Amino acid sequence: MVAGVDERRVSAPPRHHGGPPGWQRRYVTGLVCGDVLAGVVGAGAAFAARFGEVSQYNLVYLAMVAVLPALWLTAVAMSGAFEARFLFVGTDEYQRVVRAGITVTALVAVVSYGLELPTSRAYVLIALPVAVVGSMVSRFLWRQWLHAVRTRGRCVRRVVLIGHEAPVAALARQLRREHFHGLNVVGACLPEGRAAGPFLDCDAKVYGDFDAVGHAVAAGRADTVIVLSCPELDGARLRKLAWNLERGDTDLIVASALVDVAGARTTVRPVDGLPMLHVEHARLTGGSRIVKEVFDRVGALALLGLFAPLLGAVALAVRLSSPGPVLFRQQRIGRDGYAFPILKFRTMYTDAEARLAQLAHLNESDAVLFKMREDPRVTRVGRVLRRYSLDELPQLWNVVRGEMSLVGPRPPLESEVERYPEEMRRRLAVKPGLTGLWQISGRSDLPWEEAVRLDLRYVEHWSLSLDLVILARTCTAVLRSSGAY
Repeated sequence: MVAGVDERRVSAPPRHHGGPPGWQRRYVTGLVCGDVLAGVVGAGAAFAARFGEVSQYNLVYLAMVAVLPALWLTAVAMSGAFEARFLFVGTDEYQRVVRAGITVTALVAVVSYGLELPTSRAYVLIALPVAVVGSMVSRFLWRQWLHAVRTRGRCVRRVVLIGHEAPVAALARQLRREHFHGLNVVGACLPEGRAAGPFLDCDAKVYGDFDAVGHAVAAGRADTVIVLSCPELDGARLRKLAWNLERGDTDLIVASALVDVAGARTTVRPVDGLPMLHVEHARLTGGSRIVKEVFDRVGALALLGLFAPLLGAVALAVRLSSPGPVLFRQQRIGRDGYAFPILKFRTMYTDAEARLAQLAHLNESDAVLFKMREDPRVTRVGRVLRRYSLDELPQLWNVVRGEMSLVGPRPPLESEVERYPEEMRRRLAVKPGLTGLWQISGRSDLPWEEAVRLDLRYVEHWSLSLDLVILARTCTAVLRSSGAY
């Protein structure tokens, strides 16, 4: 029954007042220790760089080795960097650490000026940046450890999904694939009380209809309930469900279909006493895009200089491995449908295009792309280049020329764009990228629909901090070499 929510059946287990799980408390303790250590290292490095040795004139700065860690920990805590909603995934945690560093620097400057204290600017400009970098490195390492243990099924939350079968099954598959989120689906509540379609393929139990949430939480030992958008659960019923789940310290998450489209561009504003969800337009133009343009071109030039010896070695290997040119040029479609020649190191024999028709029936992709794990057209050197994405490095020149970006959607072929449905053309609103969300989320192993969804998410959610995170994660994705063929 979906007409109403039976309080007796929705009721959660008695409240246990246990607070966060033990692994989360240990994780936060590790972050605290890392931030304290970052403060100690920052104070020590600044003292050594500025003064070198102890004297009666710098004893106050020596004492900062004990004072700065406490001050730094307080600033990080006040910035919200220990709040669970900012931890584990995403860039908010790092942004708040940076914000804490800027706040402390400004505070020291104001206090020193106001009280006319003879503060060493060199000391401050060394200590605080080192503390910020130290905290970010510590938090990154802790996050990598957490993601690693989550792949083994530890430190996860047990989740019950509520909604219609198709979106529930899609979310269950996504959470299983992106295990670093730490959400393990143990069951679901569907309108009919049973699975009859896509959820049959999910390794989770259906506990009943929407009135059986309490039973599902208890039977599945769940600590989190995720409600997907559905008309049967309106605001009043969601509020009642939240009250009942609160008694058992069970988290309630509402997965709005808008979040994947708009994300951080959604804000709740009261209109005549009613909360309204406002959606801002995506930032496709303006000053932030100019910053991205400069960052892309300067970064690409720097990387070309850094990788020059590697580029030379790869070019020589391609030349010696098989007859044909070193570089492969192919027309791709860029921003607003503009066509440009993309550059790659050649990884196939020169007759690859002519042989494509013979291999079309062996296509392992589920849509417009041709993908084949053991493609006989790929040279022996080409397999190595593809495994570590070294064949993509010449595209740095495309970035310098302004045809591509360091980060963006995958650059499509003209034949692919011709078959795009209308909504997929949104990918062409920004420049294609050398890397992107698709690169760090599975590469060629991703289903076509998932790759498109990630590209659209990037277009809607773009920020410079997101670009930096994607670039950092690209390094680990390339070294793992999974999904590359």
